[in-house]
This record gives sequence, structure tokens and C-alpha cells, in this order.
Amino acid sequence: MSYTVNCSILLTELPLLERPAAAKAAGFDAVEFWWPFPTSTPGAEEVAEFEKAITDAGVQLTGLNFNAGDMPSGDRGLVSWPARSQEFRDNLEVVAGIGERLGCKGFNALYGNRVEGSTPEEQDALAVENLVLAAEAVAPIGGTVLVEPVSGADAYPLKTAADAIAVIGKVKARGITNIALLADFFHLAVNGDNVEAVIQNHAGEFGHIQIADAPGRGAPGTGELPIHEWIETSRNLGYTGPVGLEYKAPQETAFDWAATGAAAK
Repeated sequence: MSYTVNCSILLTELPLLERPAAAKAAGFDAVEFWWPFPTSTPGAEEVAEFEKAITDAGVQLTGLNFNAGDMPSGDRGLVSWPARSQEFRDNLEVVAGIGERLGCKGFNALYGNRVEGSTPEEQDALAVENLVLAAEAVAPIGGTVLVEPVSGADAYPLKTAADAIAVIGKVKARGITNIALLADFFHLAVNGDNVEAVIQNHAGEFGHIQIADAPGRGAPGTGELPIHEWIETSRNLGYTGPVGLEYKAPQETAFDWAATGAAAK
């Protein structure tokens, strides 16, 4: 299981529940999703339909985001957002339930933008509390909470791997072990981070890797990033998990690069 298709950004020409089967038809055995519901606490029928789409397709769910708010409108997580902290906490049981039933182990907790009315210090303290709760919620199913630096959102405070690792360190200081860095090579590169150094120093500790080329956030080979080399080095240094395909491309050509061997298998 080398690659997992992010069905929230790929195959979007199709209804969401048809995308796992389309990923399977394209030759992949694993998928991941951003939070696929409009609220933190969807009804049991909605959840069952989502789970059935994955199991019927015969793919493994490898990753699921906690509710991150309205991402098309600019939200980037609820973890550090005081006014919506309870929504995040209400989401934990639902996420853990889906993970338990589908065997998913990776759960991305987007940190949240800076907001008016709260200081960065207040938001950061809240984030640690919520990340502790999230890690405790998924620990019984062997789950790991992922913390991700993000590009393209000025108000999002985690820009580099060091930013995320600092947060992870605060959570681990509370006795939590199941929290790790989500290394999205696209976001790190676009933010000017030294991706090679991040890999050399932390690859064995990565909780997950995601890829897209830059500029453009397209498929591997459409930009200038040495994605093949970065994946290979990460694996040589101890990363054993799947690589998330989190780029933008039309369905007809989305996976042409894989057929031509343009990235590490």
C-alpha cells in the first residue's frame, strides 16, 4: 500500500460517495478524506452511507480529518478556535467511531486560524487541551492525531515543520504519545521550509506524508519539486506509511504519472 487517494481533492467530478470506487477502479487500494460532513455530529444514516461507500469499494480508509469548519470559505480547523471548541470536542466520538469501524488510524487535526477576540497565547493553550482530548479519543483504536503545517492561509499559524513539532512537543509533555507530524511536502515547500532537512531530521517520526507538485498543486511531474527523491529518502530513513495524493487534477489524467513511473512506487 504505497499511495492513498485523497478523495476530497481528487475525483471531485463525481459525487463524494462514488469516489472510493473510482479510486479503486484507477488501481488504488486506499483512500483518505477531509471531514466529509457539514457538521461535527452528522446523523447515523449519513455516517453509515459514507462507511458503506468505502467498504463496498473494497478500499482501506487510511486517513480522516477532524471537522475543520468551512474550508472553501477559509476555515482551517477548530482546534484553537475558542468559539467553536465545543464543536471540535463533539466531533471526537464520531471520528473515533468511524475509525474503529473502518480500521483507520490517522486523524488530521487542522490547528485553526488566528481569530479576533483571543490572543495567540489563549488559542495555543486551548489547542493543546483539544489535541490531548483528540489523542485520548483515538488511542483505544490505535489512532494517531496528525498536526499539519499549511500554506495559502495567512492566519494559520503553523507554517513550518518546526511550528508543528513545537505544538506536538507541548502535547507530548502532557503524557500523550500518539501525536505526530503530517509532512505535506507541497505545503512545506510553498512556505519556504527546508524540506530536505525536515526529512533528514524527522522522517522516521512522520505520522503521514502527503504530496502535490509546485507551483500549481498539481500531480507529481507537473511542477519543480523533487517528489520522487523526497519519498525515497523518507522511506530509507524509516517512514513506512502510505503517501497521500493530495493534489488537483482532472479525473481523466489524475493518475497518469503513476502509470509512467514519475514518482516512487
